[in-house]
Amino acid sequence: MQTEIEFTLPRGYVDAAGQVHRQGAMRLATALDEISVQADARARANEAYIPLLLLSRVVIRLGGMTAITPGVLEGMFASDFAYLQDVYLRLNSPAPVTVTAACPHCGGQFQLQVAPLEG
Repeated sequence: MQTEIEFTLPRGYVDAAGQVHRQGAMRLATALDEISVQADARARANEAYIPLLLLSRVVIRLGGMTAITPGVLEGMFASDFAYLQDVYLRLNSPAPVTVTAACPHCGGQFQLQVAPLEG
């Protein structure tokens, strides 16, 4: 069983040296990942921090970086962070996920179902 999936960020994380990191890998989440995040003081102080903490546990590579900390994710563009959240949901969901999308031509929004990613 494959437990990791490769991804490419839409824009890329720009590190302190100005290098752009777009290619990465995410592993399947474990129960411990989700439990540990709930126990973190940052998550208890601000629930909006939960996805950031969770992704920092399951993103195992971003470009040449292998230590993906909450600080790294805080520095991402919002579109890349949203992309990682979508990858997480699709990878760890047993059923199709409904997402909101926007037409690139007219800007109209609609919902569509995407199949879970095969890990």
